[in-house]
Amino acid sequence: MKLGRLNHIGVATPSIADSIVFYRDVMGATKIHEPFDLPDQGVKVCFVDTPAADGALNGTQIELIEPLPGNASIAAFLEKNPAGGQHHVCYEVPDIHAAKAEFETMGKRVLGEPRIGAHGTLIFFVHPKDMQGVLTEIMEVGVGAH
Repeated sequence: MKLGRLNHIGVATPSIADSIVFYRDVMGATKIHEPFDLPDQGVKVCFVDTPAADGALNGTQIELIEPLPGNASIAAFLEKNPAGGQHHVCYEVPDIHAAKAEFETMGKRVLGEPRIGAHGTLIFFVHPKDMQGVLTEIMEVGVGAH
């Protein structure tokens, strides 16, 4: 498994609206996308762009994640962390199925089958206990895409 580009850092929040104000007014974010619901995952998300490094097409994004009613996992995270906080990191791979097979061959616990994520591409998560305590999302991107 080769480490791909860090696509985004997921940040759980009790209020996307309040987090947008924070990233705009405190962190100086100038590109904040419109929030949208992902009912299949039980969350509302909003992407905040960070500046791209020299020569890069895009910078790493911050994915703000707010639970929709009935979402147990993000709600449980927020119960432990009422102000919110880092939820996961997401790395890019060119072939989601090959990446899943590699993680499974290494004995890593893949959480479910690949499914469509917030970027409209296939994703899966790897259990934090197998990833040095970090919930890790793996996301398929086309060759050269960012």
